[in-house]
Amino acid sequence: MRDNDAMPTETSPARELGLFLRSRREQTTPEQLGLEPGGRRRVAGLRREEVAALASLSTDYYQRLEQGRNAHPSDAILDSIAEALDFDDVERSHLMRLAQAARNPPATPRRRPAVVPRNARALLDATSLPAFIISAHLDVLAWNPLAAELLGDQEDVSPAERNVLLTLFRDEAQLRFPDCRAMAIEYIGMLRTAIAHDPEHPRAIAIVGALSVRSAEFRTLWARHDVRDRVQGGKTIRHPRVGDIDVEWDAYGLAGGATMIVMTPRPGHEDRLQLLSTLAADRRPPRVRSVSPPVRTAGG
Repeated sequence: MRDNDAMPTETSPARELGLFLRSRREQTTPEQLGLEPGGRRRVAGLRREEVAALASLSTDYYQRLEQGRNAHPSDAILDSIAEALDFDDVERSHLMRLAQAARNPPATPRRRPAVVPRNARALLDATSLPAFIISAHLDVLAWNPLAAELLGDQEDVSPAERNVLLTLFRDEAQLRFPDCRAMAIEYIGMLRTAIAHDPEHPRAIAIVGALSVRSAEFRTLWARHDVRDRVQGGKTIRHPRVGDIDVEWDAYGLAGGATMIVMTPRPGHEDRLQLLSTLAADRRPPRVRSVSPPVRTAGG
């Protein structure tokens, strides 16, 4: 999964808006919108002229948007495009945010180190479920013993590498996460959404840069421009001693921009989680929960 090809180049806000529109067009088929596929098509997705017609725009105008040559589309035009491409709420919000940045590049935001709220830290200690807390840039800030046993102990990783995406793109990740690629798509979508708020955040640049150098697969997935506001759904975790454990993942927003991820066993896997609890209790002395020290360049 690794090579040393060149990493993606930086883009202007208008160009980023165009790339997002293009990615959504290319990933939307005529059938998804109830259109006839037509004759032979050179692309799997929609043509520019089809999107323009659906949005009541000229093809030339829409093409200039995709090429980053029109930085001032109105909200009404963006709404028409979002409707034409059947955007969900997260995609629509992302489109509006990119357009706002293209019209009026934001001032450098005030950046603060990511912190774990005290009540969230107490909840990690109290819950009988695997749980961990991440920053907006997916740095792992805190975790409980069950999460360490199920996912791998973050204390065994240097603080700079304690990041969900950096973990998923390590060579050994597929041994523990059979659906590693699907998980990566979700978390890449979360990172893409976070970066739209602060494109020049040094931690964001560091993570995307490191992964772009390490992994051709990351570059491919990053170029999809998928966006997510949170992760949820079912996953399978392959524990070296317990075997496959099916869990449901849910994300809960916390004060300060952090997110808590909690995993619940699927029906029929409760006994495996109980065995995991026994292993977690035996693996370390009482000092079982670890919190990454706040790093100013690793905040959310």
